[in-house]
Amino acid sequence: MAQLLADRPADKLTIGDMARQLGHSHGAVRNAALTLVRRGEADQSGTGQPQFRANAKTAAAAQRAVISPPGTHSPRAQTATAARTTYTAAAAPRQTGPIRRAGGQLYHPRELADLPDVEALNRLRDADVPVLLYGPPGTGKTSLVEAAFPDLLTVAGDGDTTVGDLIGEYTQDDAGAYVFQYGPLVTAMTEGRALLIDDATLISPKVLAALYPAMDGRRQIQVKAHKGETIKAEPGFYVVAGHNPGVHGAVLTEALASRFSVQIQIGTDYDLALALRIDARVVRVARHLAHQVELGELGWAPQLRELLSYQKTEAVLGTKAALANLVGIAPEEDRDAVADAVVKAVGVKKIAPLTLGKQLPASAARQPPGSTGSAHRGRPR
Repeated sequence: MAQLLADRPADKLTIGDMARQLGHSHGAVRNAALTLVRRGEADQSGTGQPQFRANAKTAAAAQRAVISPPGTHSPRAQTATAARTTYTAAAAPRQTGPIRRAGGQLYHPRELADLPDVEALNRLRDADVPVLLYGPPGTGKTSLVEAAFPDLLTVAGDGDTTVGDLIGEYTQDDAGAYVFQYGPLVTAMTEGRALLIDDATLISPKVLAALYPAMDGRRQIQVKAHKGETIKAEPGFYVVAGHNPGVHGAVLTEALASRFSVQIQIGTDYDLALALRIDARVVRVARHLAHQVELGELGWAPQLRELLSYQKTEAVLGTKAALANLVGIAPEEDRDAVADAVVKAVGVKKIAPLTLGKQLPASAARQPPGSTGSAHRGRPR
């Protein structure tokens, strides 16, 4: 990337220009270009269609090899002119170690079809096979997609999501004029980026219908609100969706399901929870409750998100408060069963949701832990 820019110092190159010349995906090229910009080794201009140009440091950057940490780029192997590579598990690079997501959190890859999950998703993206991830909230669906695709854009779906939230709408600028602001779908299409439709099954089917022409053979949409403009998807554009079965209002319609050729169930990795040093007793409770959910006896069990929250709460407020909070966040209809499981596993007599107690005296509330409140009375200052 740096060498290409250095060889053309007077030119401003778009992601598409560089992807065609280098023979890599738009997503991978975009990540490399932004890395050079962050390190001050290239300049960026433009917003809707960014352009990149060499600066005084670009030529030097081209002379040294930089190996990126796992997960900071998309592991793609094909070129623009070569036939698609036939992958074999034995020859595949495997990202088995923790991957740092854009927000700084670590993601621990799991196995999927005899591959690390992030690698499997990248292969599906290369083959343009859309993926639907489904499972209870808090199991790591979003984390997996963020780890696999550093160029990700996300739409957080709910019942109020509109077509404008996907495609764009007119907004008022500082001068009072109305300008059309493109939405994440258009941005992902024009920049060849991955797009996650999180909680897709909470979005109205009429709204989701605006997405479908971009995913099928047409690979384009019409922005009726903006002069009927036609937007075409650049190579690298890819759609992933998330679905939380059992969540009120989440409906996986036939139209939506048919757009996603691969559907992957995501559950909590309780072994990972133990490896992260979450209290083994609490992990055992979660496993037990999850088994009851599978049998249809309960509707809720703590997932990895709740277990990580338990660990943080325990570090701040102590074990008793963390256990009480674990019971309190359970749905009311399952709370007694969760409390019973905690009592049996931990050995406490009774556990109730974390609740405010009686009001403390003003003097007691201000005393540091262990203070009697009278040790310094009468002492001269």
